[in-house]
Amino acid sequence: MLTPEAIRAHLDNLTKPPGSLGRLEDLAARLALIQQTLSPVTEPRSIVLFAADHGVVAEGVTAWPSSVTTLMVANMLAGGAASCVLARQTRTAMTIVDVGTAGEPESPRPGYVVAKVGRGTQNLYREAAMTVAEFEQAVAIGRAQAAGDFAVVAAGEMGIGNTTAAACLTALLTGTDPDDCVGRGAGADDAIFDRKRHVVRVATERARGVSKGSPVAGIAEVCGYEIAAMAGFYMQAAEDGRTIVLDGSIAAAAAMVAQYLRPGTVEAMVAAHRSAEPGHTVALDALGLTPVLDGWEMRLGEGTGALLLMPLLDAAAAILTQMATFQNAGIGGP
Repeated sequence: MLTPEAIRAHLDNLTKPPGSLGRLEDLAARLALIQQTLSPVTEPRSIVLFAADHGVVAEGVTAWPSSVTTLMVANMLAGGAASCVLARQTRTAMTIVDVGTAGEPESPRPGYVVAKVGRGTQNLYREAAMTVAEFEQAVAIGRAQAAGDFAVVAAGEMGIGNTTAAACLTALLTGTDPDDCVGRGAGADDAIFDRKRHVVRVATERARGVSKGSPVAGIAEVCGYEIAAMAGFYMQAAEDGRTIVLDGSIAAAAAMVAQYLRPGTVEAMVAAHRSAEPGHTVALDALGLTPVLDGWEMRLGEGTGALLLMPLLDAAAAILTQMATFQNAGIGGP
């Protein structure tokens, strides 16, 4: 077994002062540890974007209508979304999966999968967002999308209202005060933000009660179809030995679900960035992950933070596999 100590010894033996490449060395060490080799690979790679709607939008928790989810899926399929641009720039294959949008599906085409569990979840403020059977169906859809010969994978999402569901899940799975997990999402003003905090608190408290009888039912109480699918995707990718790049607050909520259902899933993960959403920090701390891109204040979702990390993964792998050691270069080490 390749240990952290052996990896660090190798990095310190490369032709540079120990630790002089800073956080890039930490990233290289994480990559080598996950792949259990001093010659890690970062291509081919893939990102799967899961899209779904949320009934809780009816409670006024977001400045955007649910119809934007379907419009953004169309934009992604046309290649115009930020995630599409970054996927092309980083040579990352992209698949879009409609796991539960309210709108009509687009015409069939490569890289687009329609696997609707439903046309949006129920309103999690007033009732369970989904049944346990629906939750398990969404997880299975996500697992199926983890197939493929990829060294590195990531998952993104599109779903108006999903920061509300993610805040509920984060508070539920960490035991944190719900208020500490709620952010403004896609530009909520003060009135929307106050309403969102109230909705998250009420829904989380109800889910905590449900969890006492069935933890999975408690998760389903406040989950989103796309979040459940992402959790399934992470579990399968970890089981298959792939390196997982974790995106923002929605992805981290899904990662906590995956870690709960399959302990050890987080060991395959690299956290890309720290979102401006406060719940993301709560989730990262619970997962024990330190993000590489800190202070960037990103909060778009769509897997954009994960995609930004891909070139740095390439650089991290390159220093491990291409730099000379002091012995190779005939230089006396420190």
